[in-house]
Amino acid sequence: MPQPAVQSPEWWRDRLYKKLCERSKQTDKYDAYYECEHPLPFLHERARDPFRRLLEMSRANYMELVVDALVGRLEVAGFQSGADGSSDEAAWRLWQDNGLDAGSQLAFLEAAIRGEAYLLTAPPTGNQQGVQITPEHPTQAITEPVPGNPREMAAGLKLWLDDWTGMLCATLYLPNALYKFQAKEPQHGQQPQWTRREVAGEQWGAANPLREVPLEPLSNRPRMLRPGASELKSVTGIQDRINKTIADRMMTQEFAAFPQKWVTGMEIPVDENNQPVQPFDVAVNRILMAEDTGAKFGQFAAADLTGYLRGCEKDVQDIAAITSTPPHYLLGSLTNLSAEALKAAEAGLIHKVYQRRRFLEEALERTMRRAGVASSDARVVWKSPEWRTEGELVDALVKMSTLGVPREVLWERWGATPQEITRWRQLNEDALDRALAGDVAAEYGPKPTATAEPAPAAYEG
Repeated sequence: MPQPAVQSPEWWRDRLYKKLCERSKQTDKYDAYYECEHPLPFLHERARDPFRRLLEMSRANYMELVVDALVGRLEVAGFQSGADGSSDEAAWRLWQDNGLDAGSQLAFLEAAIRGEAYLLTAPPTGNQQGVQITPEHPTQAITEPVPGNPREMAAGLKLWLDDWTGMLCATLYLPNALYKFQAKEPQHGQQPQWTRREVAGEQWGAANPLREVPLEPLSNRPRMLRPGASELKSVTGIQDRINKTIADRMMTQEFAAFPQKWVTGMEIPVDENNQPVQPFDVAVNRILMAEDTGAKFGQFAAADLTGYLRGCEKDVQDIAAITSTPPHYLLGSLTNLSAEALKAAEAGLIHKVYQRRRFLEEALERTMRRAGVASSDARVVWKSPEWRTEGELVDALVKMSTLGVPREVLWERWGATPQEITRWRQLNEDALDRALAGDVAAEYGPKPTATAEPAPAAYEG
């Protein structure tokens, strides 16, 4: 079968489909670790089946905590534009109309797990009212930049399985056109046999009204020559160590934690076949007795589990150090920790959140500009990732106000969204207008006239 011409729609389709499958195969590992589907700890094959239940119980999922600690502090509060930093109402309205309060959280989560996620912008078509922005899973979408210009996308592919028809569907996005394909779901290891997917009322190879690839990648900790990477990339091996330590501890608990008894100086009883039998049925509520005068009883020391517990704790501390996750999140220990100590423990996580946000906000701003609702200077406003008590925050803001910091800046530091700041500003202006109107009326309004007393009646003699 002849190969398609370079940069033809078929060439881009096959190229991006291959890259998507390869990347999904690599990142499926991190998705499994997040979902606590870790590989079972190592054990000899002859012992795996009898002890499978113990092995499955040994999986302690610290990977979910690592990801959720980051994603839980990535929350968009609004958009600002203009020199005065006023709220961009059009951008926020589109954000709300597309349900991106929740949708963005899904995209951030997948980006943290697999390294990449996407936002797809679709202009109004048919019954669709307004621009539509949807989060796309990294196993169903991929882009490729122009060589030498990583910010300009040359092509993008969206792939999904239609459960109603059993067909594998794909849409190729090029800057000047859209091409739609379909194929029967391929068997494992086989390549799909693509055909054109015709849509009623739409020509194949339809024009792209946006004039650019509408897929925007959300990258988690990208590098200059590498795409985004999973938050779990460096710590899955440590998770395996923890699972192995827990499995060994549970084996020890099963067979050596209960003190083993011993006896000497007595004759072992036998059954009718002259085979030795167990002389005692040991239990908590039973005692051991022997008629032999020389019999002696004793017990071995129970297995010490301290080494297993310390080993597990050390591995958890390694995860905390590598991922900048506060240790008390993973260890669950808050004994005698002051507010200053807690804040210091979370400093690494806060720094990581700010660092991850820099790459995400660039993608969000480009998406809103592509949708035609955000100005060139629009920026994303995030909710603060720092958790402070209300007393601490109020005290800091009062001190800042004494230095002449504008009130609206204090509102931002308080955590007010751009929409709330706009509303508060309007309320202040309305109150000022009412106050000024009252002062003007008091100064220049009509003076109240005194009621004249009736003249005394004439005397009639």
